[in-house]
Amino acid sequence: MQWSLTRLPLRAWVVSLALAAPGCLELTGPENAPVIPFPTLTSVRIEYVQPAGCINVTSPCSDLVVFFGSWMRNGGEIQLTPDGRHHIWTGVVSGVPVNFPPNGAAYEVRIYDPFLQTDRTPRYTGQRLTVGGQLLTRVEFPGAHDERALVYVDQEGQGHNPF
Repeated sequence: MQWSLTRLPLRAWVVSLALAAPGCLELTGPENAPVIPFPTLTSVRIEYVQPAGCINVTSPCSDLVVFFGSWMRNGGEIQLTPDGRHHIWTGVVSGVPVNFPPNGAAYEVRIYDPFLQTDRTPRYTGQRLTVGGQLLTRVEFPGAHDERALVYVDQEGQGHNPF
């Protein structure tokens, strides 16, 4: 039997591949998958003070005040209820994931207030907003249509301004 030079490298390659294959096919992994911790959830009281005068020119000033939080899914916003005091709106948000002590970005929260609507683009505010007993003082984009406040929430449902 005569070996050709072109077949020898091919055979050597096939033999080395066959010898290496069993080491590559070892399918071992962790015995137990890591446990993914579920976030602690809490309920948070919301209070919003509406300005005294309605400047709305596009929709009725009698529309409801609505609260939005960045942890909420679309459609999860809540409508606040007037609490009997002049221009005070309140509500309770359930299922808020705890993020305090800070372990990431603060939540972004905002209010849709019919009194503040001046054109066809919805205007949101983060001012005059208390979350979990904390008056929020860190407001991003003040005066813009997409204004929002930042807050951390502890396991007791208390709000905390970012440091």
